Amino acid sequence: MPTILVAEDSPTMRRMVMAVLGRLPRVRFAEAGSGLEAIEQLTLQPVDLVVLDLNMPDMHGLDVLRFVRAQPGYQALPILVLTTRDSEGSREEALAAGASRYLTKPFAPEELARHVQELLGSARLG
Repeated sequence: MPTILVAEDSPTMRRMVMAVLGRLPRVRFAEAGSGLEAIEQLTLQPVDLVVLDLNMPDMHGLDVLRFVRAQPGYQALPILVLTTRDSEGSREEALAAGASRYLTKPFAPEELARHVQELLGSARLG
C-alpha cells in the first residue's frame, strides 16, 4: 500500500489533495505543514511519493527538494511539486533541483490523480 506524503502549509489545500488522491485504491497519507515537518516525516516513515508545495514556512520547498535529493536512498523518490508559481523559470528550477513533475494550482483533480498514478505506477495501485 503506497504512502504519499502531502507537504503543504495550507490545511485546506492539504485536505483537498488528500481527498482527490484518496479516491485512488489503497493509498495512505502522511502530512506535513512545513518544510521541516516534511523532512521529519521522511525520517519517521518510508514514503512512496511526495506532493510538495514550494511556498512553505521555515524551509522553502526547493530547499526541501534539494535536501531530500542529497540523502542516500531518496534520489529516485517521486516528488510532485504542486504550487501557485506558474512561471517557466520556477518550473525549470524545480525540475533542475530534482522534481519528478511540476503542477500548478489551481489544478484539475483528474490531472493530479493522473500524475500520481503515473509516478507510482498503476500496478502498485491496483
